[in-house]
Amino acid sequence: MNRYSTHTCQELRTSHEGETVRLSGWIHRQRDHGGILFIDLRDAHGVTQVVVRPDRDCFEETKHLRVESVITVTGKVCHRPEENINEKIPTGEVEVIVDELEVQSSAEILPLQVADENDVPESMRLKYRFLDLRRESMQKKIMLRSQVIASIREQMQTMDFMEIQTPILTKSSPEGARDYLVPSRVHPGKFYALPQAPQQFKQLLMVSGFPRYFQIAPCFRDEDARADRSPGEFYQLDMEMAFVEQDDVFEVIERLMTHLFDKYSDWPVTETPFPRIPYREAMMRYGSDKPDLRIPFEIQDVSEIFKESDFRVFRSAVEQGGVVRALPIPETEGQPRSFVDGLEAFAKENGARGLAYVVFPKGGGKLKGPVAKYLGEAELEKLKQLPGCGEGATCFLLAGAENFVAQLAGRLRVEIAKQLDRFEKNVYKFCWIVDYPMFEQEEETGKIEFSHNPFSMPQGGMDALLNKDPLDILAFQYDIVCNGVELSSGAIRNHRPDIMYKAFEIAGYDNSVVDKQFGGMIRAFQFGAPPHGGIAPGVDRIVMMLADETSIREVIAFPMTPGAEDLLMDAPSEVSPEQLKELHIRLELPKPKKQKNAPQKTEPGTSPSSATS
Repeated sequence: MNRYSTHTCQELRTSHEGETVRLSGWIHRQRDHGGILFIDLRDAHGVTQVVVRPDRDCFEETKHLRVESVITVTGKVCHRPEENINEKIPTGEVEVIVDELEVQSSAEILPLQVADENDVPESMRLKYRFLDLRRESMQKKIMLRSQVIASIREQMQTMDFMEIQTPILTKSSPEGARDYLVPSRVHPGKFYALPQAPQQFKQLLMVSGFPRYFQIAPCFRDEDARADRSPGEFYQLDMEMAFVEQDDVFEVIERLMTHLFDKYSDWPVTETPFPRIPYREAMMRYGSDKPDLRIPFEIQDVSEIFKESDFRVFRSAVEQGGVVRALPIPETEGQPRSFVDGLEAFAKENGARGLAYVVFPKGGGKLKGPVAKYLGEAELEKLKQLPGCGEGATCFLLAGAENFVAQLAGRLRVEIAKQLDRFEKNVYKFCWIVDYPMFEQEEETGKIEFSHNPFSMPQGGMDALLNKDPLDILAFQYDIVCNGVELSSGAIRNHRPDIMYKAFEIAGYDNSVVDKQFGGMIRAFQFGAPPHGGIAPGVDRIVMMLADETSIREVIAFPMTPGAEDLLMDAPSEVSPEQLKELHIRLELPKPKKQKNAPQKTEPGTSPSSATS
């Protein structure tokens, strides 16, 4: 007999009745009924009830054990009395009558309860994560994560991808976020960087002749946390393919996502091929390049309706190069005034001066809303013909600079869906966002910059770079989105040095900068590089969605706080002067800053005066 167990705490059934067994685990709950101790013994597999009678030598010691103490019990399997059968657990028809009990480890008073899934402050959960992870809900989520990663590996290998590990210590390069730097002891004054992504290495693998690569890659970015992003580090399914076009990458990812979401959830998944939505169309219809397709209403462009309107605010917005957008919401007549007031406050918090709207009553009658009296009959009739804008609907109207209005309308669309609970339930809605602009113009300086990924191939290649307005050039860049969450960005890569030099030149970088920052990749491309493309879906985000969680920290075993602190291991921490001396580093810490009143926030790149009326 194994020293610690013959069975798990999930295995025993009535077929084991009469057998002598040994179990090990944690005391989940303990009850004293008339001098008899009933213990729910828990391991990673399940729970079994064990019974300690007062005539056993171990009775007195056991009586004083706290929950979460670790014990090993040996005893006989018995059928429970009918009135004590617990149909909620698989082992609920049997119990183990203890003959011997060995205490492996006794527990102190718990800072948080494991058996009860009560709400506990997140800081407490993270500080005592080893206890939090014992909870059934957390056990299920971490096991789900393990199963998803195993399934990803299996599927990728089935599709002839080769798993290859790329370096963790590498060179710092500008990739959109701050690097984590690692000082070199043997090269004083020089630093490695932890990879923000294996971007250059996976492209080098394509040049090296490996046609299909993947890895479950750790990535490191010194950036602020969000609900769907962990600060510091995260994991992604990094993949790259040679001799492919955009649709070839889509086919692989659609096959993988369909497999994962069908296998680990019973919610319906978007049928393949997933919808392809051009970036500009997404910003127009949804006000976001991460559209949540579960929301049943869309934004409409109504600039044409108001370009000659008598309503000066809307007409002047169009005359100044701006837009007017409508957001019709069906079946909203009768909502309390607080509904509209709350949305107006939301719009102002996001940089608007106010929020215009018109209510179309059922059965006709007088229109309601602060701008109804300023709009002509022709304008109102055209608005009424918009999808979703019939009787009983409220039509919200926004006017101003296009980018600002698009983003505000997008946020308003999501906020209204939340308040009215208008999301389609229990479904995964996937789409691709395609045709991203290659470049964008910085509003204050007018400088042309890369809008997405500098390594992407421009649509039209060198001819487009030479002959098109940079702001009209599209790139072979794409995002995959599910339920309003971006799972990944990807691109068909720029594999030609001449095109890469030209693209960086347009963005203001001369060849020497490209050679210095990306010299390894440029040299590789000069010796024969295949067309290639890839993508890197976030593993943490995939598991978060499958677990139906809203915070990514719920599916990571040991996450950091939003402030990038590890409360369990007390990191980051100070290091000794000796360690700093070895690394040739002298600290120059910032002086504490005086607290000042934060300035009023407005939409980036805009002022409150550029919002809607």
